[in-house]
Amino acid sequence: MTHLDDDPDGPTRLAFAITRRVGTAVVRNRLRRRLRAICVDLDRTRPALVPGGALLLAPGPDAVRRTPDEMRNDVIRLLDELQSRRQGR
Repeated sequence: MTHLDDDPDGPTRLAFAITRRVGTAVVRNRLRRRLRAICVDLDRTRPALVPGGALLLAPGPDAVRRTPDEMRNDVIRLLDELQSRRQGR
């Protein structure tokens, strides 16, 4: 996950970098939809966790085998790490 803090008070913009190594177009699009749904849900339920600006998510091939709960926990863990790095500035 990469974060660009260009508009911290604005909405969160999501971008995805999912390579062909992850799978076919159907698999990549399914993964993209799942990640987007997780981020939208987290923004609704835990708005302080999801920062404003641009987020680039780049899942690897192993992400396809993650259950929805595991994937959600992975995103939460990454956002927690991002938040702690931003506060440590």
